Amino acid sequence: MKIALFSIGTQGDVRPFVALGLGLQSAGHEVCVASGETCRELVEQHGLTFAPLTADFLDIMARDPKALQKGLNPVSLLRTARRELTVMASDWAEQGMAAARGAQLLIGNGMVASLAAALGEVLSIPTVESHLQPITPCGDIPPMMLPPPKRQRMPAINRFLYHSCRQLTWQMLGPAVAKVRRDLGLDPLPWYGPFYHRRPDHRVLYGFSPILVPPSPQWPASVKVAGNWFLEEGADYQPSTELADFLAAGPAPVYVGFGSMLGEGIAEFTGHVVSALRRSGQRGILATGWGGLAADIDSGDDILVIPGAPHDWLFPRVSMAVHHGGVGTTAAALRAGIPSVVVPFFGDQPFWGWRLNQLGVAPPTLARKKLDARQLAEAMTWCQRPDVVDRATLLGAELRREDGIAKAIATLEQWGLLKTESALVEEGEPERQLEGA
Repeated sequence: MKIALFSIGTQGDVRPFVALGLGLQSAGHEVCVASGETCRELVEQHGLTFAPLTADFLDIMARDPKALQKGLNPVSLLRTARRELTVMASDWAEQGMAAARGAQLLIGNGMVASLAAALGEVLSIPTVESHLQPITPCGDIPPMMLPPPKRQRMPAINRFLYHSCRQLTWQMLGPAVAKVRRDLGLDPLPWYGPFYHRRPDHRVLYGFSPILVPPSPQWPASVKVAGNWFLEEGADYQPSTELADFLAAGPAPVYVGFGSMLGEGIAEFTGHVVSALRRSGQRGILATGWGGLAADIDSGDDILVIPGAPHDWLFPRVSMAVHHGGVGTTAAALRAGIPSVVVPFFGDQPFWGWRLNQLGVAPPTLARKKLDARQLAEAMTWCQRPDVVDRATLLGAELRREDGIAKAIATLEQWGLLKTESALVEEGEPERQLEGA
């Protein structure tokens, strides 16, 4: 059967769905991934069909480097996202219909979960809401959109905050969703959003490890935590001679990289990183990514600057990872069995840094705007403590025993949403429904 996956955002938001798509493809299904144009190469180089959605978040960050600094303030983040998403959604109905053509199942992530739901409604196709962060209200997990609490909140307060965050999120998404539904000929949703009229069996599939966030016993039975969906690239990766020689030339270095993040003051920020490495006596690999670190630095023999490398190949070869706290990088570091230092830029990143700290494998998160070499050097030294290293090694072994993709597929099968082509034909559904229409 054909399955359409919808995910927009940075590469960290899309890579897990490419990984899930590959798992579904291996199970015999045809997969299309609908995402922003900047992710086309990522999708197609892994052999999946790509469908474009208007969604260029890197362009937003490039146009407004302060957007990420505002992003640590939930209200500022939602205001910016509301404006940008409303513009992006102008073509989503038409683009979404093209992506969903012939599909028998739609899976929507994050900001485009409502797009997938609307398409499923108009096409009478089953849909699954999927997220890489916990957003289901409960009393025992703090809302990831708000700064993590310094102490455990009362359950009633957490629940209240979840519902408040839902309304803030709806203020961000509402105009875009209204545009999509209007273009599809669907009735508008209530002013307070879709959350309070859902069926009790509304399906939510989470793509994070239960080690990172154990599922709450207060969640409905239709909410499942599958585990992280890792895009495995290390087996085919050939490092440059420079990288291989650097790794072999001394003790395991510190990895420093911030993925797709951009921001102001990159040169000064990179200078603090280099000073911290030398202050703590560490060798370092700086991955410049999309521009979170400056590439033109005086590196010397103790520091190597690279564009990037697959985390599943590089992280087992380093001593710790200094990163932004994206869910993918967070899980990759934990799976590799190494401690982390988290310098969050926006969104859910403070939450993941908080969770690593709660697990005992990261110091408290460091504020990027106030970061200096002394703070970062102290955090790196903390990560070298034997108890921290042992804890990271233990959790890494546990996480490597998980198979989040297999569990996600098994969950979809248990929900009765995955069928073979022969089963579809037996039920009277034509193969490749609407294909070529």
